[in-house]
Amino acid sequence: MQVPTAADLLADPSVRLAIEEAWLASLPDDPIKRHEEGGWIYMDLATGEISTRRVPPGLQAEIHLESPVEIPGAVVVGIFHTHPNPTAEGWLSGPSEADRLADERDGVPDLIRADDGIHFSGPESRRGGFGGGPGYPP
Repeated sequence: MQVPTAADLLADPSVRLAIEEAWLASLPDDPIKRHEEGGWIYMDLATGEISTRRVPPGLQAEIHLESPVEIPGAVVVGIFHTHPNPTAEGWLSGPSEADRLADERDGVPDLIRADDGIHFSGPESRRGGFGGGPGYPP
């Protein structure tokens, strides 16, 4: 079993569904209520099954993905979140500097859904493979 890459995660139907559900929940068409949504992506080490868990809604341009929930027998292999603010209003659709710093710290791929598609940040796959415990790798 290999650690999934960002491309592998993006190709997984359950990850795509979770990203699109987060996008809709982020209310991108509501200028007052739009906010970031997201979650963690896990891989079961026995079956190879990919699953996701959402985090509480974030703010207009911020979400907290620290401290992943532990799932027995699984490790975090990625994260996802939304950037619901419109590029037409001058908002950045891709990873922010804060995203890049967090992704470097956390060591897993970050899939970011915005109004112009899905962007990628962080390493290509989980840093250090499956080692380092169930949360983010050391």
